[in-house]
Amino acid sequence: MRVALAAPELEAPSLEGGGRLLVVRFARPHAVLSWAVLNGGRRRARAVVWRQVRDDELVPGVDPVELLAASLREEPPEETVGLLTSRDVSTFDDVRLTSGALWARCVATVGLGNALAAGDEPGPLRSVGTINLLCQLSRPLSEGALVEAVALAAEARTAALVEARVPSRRSLRVATGTGTDCIVVAAPEGPGGETYMGKHTRLGSLLGGAVREATTRGVRRWLEERGLR
Repeated sequence: MRVALAAPELEAPSLEGGGRLLVVRFARPHAVLSWAVLNGGRRRARAVVWRQVRDDELVPGVDPVELLAASLREEPPEETVGLLTSRDVSTFDDVRLTSGALWARCVATVGLGNALAAGDEPGPLRSVGTINLLCQLSRPLSEGALVEAVALAAEARTAALVEARVPSRRSLRVATGTGTDCIVVAAPEGPGGETYMGKHTRLGSLLGGAVREATTRGVRRWLEERGLR
């Protein structure tokens, strides 16, 4: 059985910096895997931060890493994973699913101005808008399971876009994401943990469900704001 429930160690996201920073802090250090702008790759982190940007802030010559790092308040840059988005960060969705002692969570901001299909021709951005996901798990993960969790989250995100039939801005095929999506997977550090995170595992099922639901909510909101639904 899967239910939506807040686990006691899950800290609610907070809006800071005049509403332009979305911050999720971890109660203890987490092993994190991502391709985030700030501290992408395999990291040890205590927080994930979204920084909302305007078009005039990312002009040629501006270093996005420096821009993001300069925005941090209480979070030390070396232990913070940072994301950039043009989406209003107050539109975030926080979906948490549990099964017994296991839980998975997805915090998502969803913009689709840059929606593309895998295999579209490359080229300059015509519009801004991206999908940024934080996937937090209740159990430590092996190195392989961290990678598998990223793949599962990407699959669930794409399923939500395909179900909504969001078109690519370049080819008009059904979009599978945007050109600048980012996925962050975070799991508590510690011995043992999960060796696998596929769809046959309970934790993988929870993760897939949380990501799919959070992305679906964000897609629906973005389309409704523009009168497309």
